[in-house]
Amino acid sequence: MRVGVLDIGSNTGHLLVVDAHGGAAPLPASSFKRPLRLAEHLDDQGAVTPVGIDALTDFVAESVRVAEDRGCEDMLGFATSAVRDAVNSEAVLAHVREQTGVELAVLSGSDEARLTFLAVRRWFGWSAGRLAVFDIGGGSLEIAGGADEAPDVAWSMPIGAARLARTYFAAGTPSPEELRRVRHEVRVEIAREAGRLLRSGAPDRAVATSKTFRSIARICGAAPSAAGPLVPRVLDGVALRDRLPSLLTMSVDELGTLPGVSPSRAHQVVPGALVAEACLDIFDLPALEICPWALREGVILERLDQLSVLG
Repeated sequence: MRVGVLDIGSNTGHLLVVDAHGGAAPLPASSFKRPLRLAEHLDDQGAVTPVGIDALTDFVAESVRVAEDRGCEDMLGFATSAVRDAVNSEAVLAHVREQTGVELAVLSGSDEARLTFLAVRRWFGWSAGRLAVFDIGGGSLEIAGGADEAPDVAWSMPIGAARLARTYFAAGTPSPEELRRVRHEVRVEIAREAGRLLRSGAPDRAVATSKTFRSIARICGAAPSAAGPLVPRVLDGVALRDRLPSLLTMSVDELGTLPGVSPSRAHQVVPGALVAEACLDIFDLPALEICPWALREGVILERLDQLSVLG
């Protein structure tokens, strides 16, 4: 069957069209995406602004047309932290539904972590042993761990790259004192629940997903996306620590010219790198393997599992 997965993230709206059936890896057939930056289209009260609502609605309407043109027989639409945390979340969802007919499901942070974990488990297989999975989104960081297809622990924290960029980096790189405070606040947030993952001991494999982690890994020497998804990629802790001081001296325009960085996300590179470094340090990990599958693939895989049970 051909399925459209409509992912409304904190940074980007992304429609991924895949050919999928039980027992096989989802095969990407088409992709349509647009920068929405919903995590940055929030007013002082935490509501999505009219500009953000219009951008979201226009994208969903266009995605419906693209999905129809591509022959999708089903479309799974979901939204993550930017919509989930907005004080006008219900009004935003109602507006999208009225204007487009699309009912967006809002995933909880723990569901984001759980579904991403499922995708990573299916990618690496049972031989990977106990997994620890990290996903930096625009609005949140998700962490999950376990030895099965469902994680033993899965949780979310409001320290995504776009959220941090909006809160702390809107005026450019913070001063050394401000940067120290941001770094400390990020680490306190992660360390507060770190014991949930650490109690079971060191993972057999530590894995990172998401555009932010992929971009940082590319900056630190990982293979480009053009090399294909099967090429092993790693975010090395030593390489990141060596690279971070120079990243802090670069302008947003300069960051946008780095390999693996899109100009629309350049302002999120440093906040994302600070979160990535904190994950490596707090969980005492030398490196993180990069998985090409993440939340969208997890949503597809769970849907296929449900259909196989119903069938």
